[in-house]
Amino acid sequence: MPTAALLLPMTDLAALRDRVRALAEDRPGVYRMLDQSGRVLYVGKAKKLRTRLLSYFRANYPGDKGARILHAASDIAWDVVPSEFAAHLTELRQIRQSRPAYNVQMNRRRNVAFAVVSSGAAPKIGVGAGSDQEDVRCYGPMLSPGRLRAALRVLNDLLGLRDCAARMPMVFAGQGDLFGEPMGAACMRHDFGTCSGPCAGFVTEEEYRRQVEAGVAFLEGRAIAPVDRVIAAMAHQAEQGEFEAATRWREKFEHLEWLLGATTRARAGIELLTFVYRDPGSHGDDRAYLIRNGTVRAAFPWPATPIEREAFQGVVAEELARPATVAGPVPAAQIDEMLLIMSWFRRHPEALRRTTTLESWVAASGSD
Repeated sequence: MPTAALLLPMTDLAALRDRVRALAEDRPGVYRMLDQSGRVLYVGKAKKLRTRLLSYFRANYPGDKGARILHAASDIAWDVVPSEFAAHLTELRQIRQSRPAYNVQMNRRRNVAFAVVSSGAAPKIGVGAGSDQEDVRCYGPMLSPGRLRAALRVLNDLLGLRDCAARMPMVFAGQGDLFGEPMGAACMRHDFGTCSGPCAGFVTEEEYRRQVEAGVAFLEGRAIAPVDRVIAAMAHQAEQGEFEAATRWREKFEHLEWLLGATTRARAGIELLTFVYRDPGSHGDDRAYLIRNGTVRAAFPWPATPIEREAFQGVVAEELARPATVAGPVPAAQIDEMLLIMSWFRRHPEALRRTTTLESWVAASGSD
């Protein structure tokens, strides 16, 4: 079998490498691989920008992803940033802005899971990695997708919520053909009493949505009605001497107890990521990041003079005066940045020593 010829690179790699050697610095930075029209193909970050960019020219084509990206590109553009933290944040925002073809979903989402409430006439509550859709509600993040899946199975069964494919047609009570044949549920869960059957007209849309909102209230910590039902059933089975059945209800209780604790810890973890962070720059260009609920609300050069401190103190006071976020879903547009902030302070616990509460900044001068 003849060997397929390798594709030629889109540009003169030797000339491009010489430009990188001459102009790029070994400082934190963000780079963009561009096609002939200037469209961004890939966004990357580096703690040492020059070293990272030159590594692309040593990669083996076509086996290495870096070499394939370089062959598809016509140019490289880059920006120097103050620190590694700034590189992470800038990379994320440029990916979100450009949606480059060679960037996959951020790796941070692969290690966590969210309870995701879908949209539509008959919403579902399932496990996902988060969503960029504004009409989808996400709760978390949680570190155990398997336990989350098991807990949501119990919650869905107790509330009678569907778990079928999104494309499954829904026919609520009162919407079917009065003169047609009686409909049957599409799966056995309705027969087992764990689904209310919105696909076959066994429940009204209003009743189904009421059950969905009961599930949402549980995820937000506003109600524990499903737990009450499990406890009552567990006690009843024990009183009747049905200890095997009581044990099964006990397992359901443990799943819901874990879910309640996991969602509570997730909310608390997000709320704790509220402070001013002094990020040391690689060349003394420290920056002040105002972070609230895991997202960067403002960033400035670190205020070094009394006038600068007073101005930044006003920015912090203005942010603190805004209403605190109530319990609810994580805004879709903030998920990746929130996970980035969480990951950064988990991997760099010493960075927490360079944080100051917003209240302290407002009460004092904001000096070190």
